[in-house]
Formats: sequence, structure tokens, C-alpha cells
Amino acid sequence: MREKQAISAYLKLLQNKGAGSALLHSRSSFLDKLAHALSDKQHNGHDYRSVVEEIMEAVPHDDWHDSLTAAREFYPFWLGDFKAIAALNLNPGFETEVLQWKPNFASLKSLTDSLLTEKFDASENWPLKAYVQALRQEGAEQSLVDTRSKLAKIILIRLRSAPEKNHKTYRVAMDLTLPLFNIKQNRRLFLVVVREFYHFWSGNPDAANMVLKSNSGNILS
Repeated sequence: MREKQAISAYLKLLQNKGAGSALLHSRSSFLDKLAHALSDKQHNGHDYRSVVEEIMEAVPHDDWHDSLTAAREFYPFWLGDFKAIAALNLNPGFETEVLQWKPNFASLKSLTDSLLTEKFDASENWPLKAYVQALRQEGAEQSLVDTRSKLAKIILIRLRSAPEKNHKTYRVAMDLTLPLFNIKQNRRLFLVVVREFYHFWSGNPDAANMVLKSNSGNILS
């Protein structure tokens, strides 16, 4: 089976990069389930994303980051795209360590309710205001601006306890926030905001150009 060969190649690379037995076991267990569901699918991004979304519904919330990381990293192996594997190997690279940090426990309701009284400092307000301004410049309706602004505030709250400010902590926080959204359409909208807001949060000077008009989400982003 092509999927089995791809899994073997992926796990061997992780092992060569120093991944421990616990991480290799968890990745292997998830990918075995993924491979079974992919066995009769076309080799394209749409089918892959659909299968991943379906499988993630049964994954415990605390395991979402590791499982989504496995899905992202395994994708080029499944396609047999060696150029993409080489690019991933260079930047941002493969994740070979067991998760050490995660955001504080919260429910979506508690996060949403906290927005009524939550105060944001200057370092949080700057990217938030820049994001809102970019949305307005794109011609977004006020209702959409308000919704995406609230989701961006949830992102900021989830990142407050992060030990470092980088793409890794951002992805961990977002992967572990996704399962809080029970409605698939809302989860996909959150993913849109996750992608867009990252450029503002990270201080990208071209952030305004990264704002997308599409409301479609991608669980592999």
C-alpha cells in the first residue's frame, strides 16, 4: 500500500532527526487511521483535507496539535512530492519533540464571555487594530469585521501564557483552540482568521496584503 510506504518513510525521517519513541508511536497510531481512510481517495489536497477533518472529530482535544502536525508533515510524503519534503525540511522543519507548552484550559463560552471585560495591552492592541483596518480597506462589512475581530481577540488571549513569541507557539495555541469550535463552519472561519492575523501578530510589514477575502478554511494551514 502506497500509504504504508509513505508512513514508513516519514517516520524514518523523524527518527533520523532525533524523534523519541513516544512521539513516533503517537504519530504512527494517528497515521495508521489516516492511511486507512485515504486508501480509496484521489491524491489531491481536497480529498486529503476532507479525510483529515473527518478523522479529527474523534481525536481528544489535547492531541489535536500532534495529530494536525502529523497530517501537515505527512501530506507531501503521501503525494510523493520530494521537492515539498525538502522545502519542509528546511523551513519550518519537522517537529520532533513532544509538546511542552499548551494554552490554559478554557471553553469557547468562557473565552467569548471574557471579551466583554477583557483588557488588551499595547502589544496586543497594535496588531488587532492593524488587522481591523486591513479588513475595512478590503471592503469588509462591519458584521464581518466585528466577528473576525472577536476571533482575533480569542487568539491573543490563548497566546498570553506562551513562553515564546514565534510560529511554533502560535500553531500550538491555534491547534488546541480549534476543537473548541463544535460547528464546522465556525471552525473554518476561525482558521481564516488564524491565517490572516498571524501576519499582524508576527509584525510582518506586508500583513495588510495577506488579508484574504475568502471565508473558506483549510485545516492544514
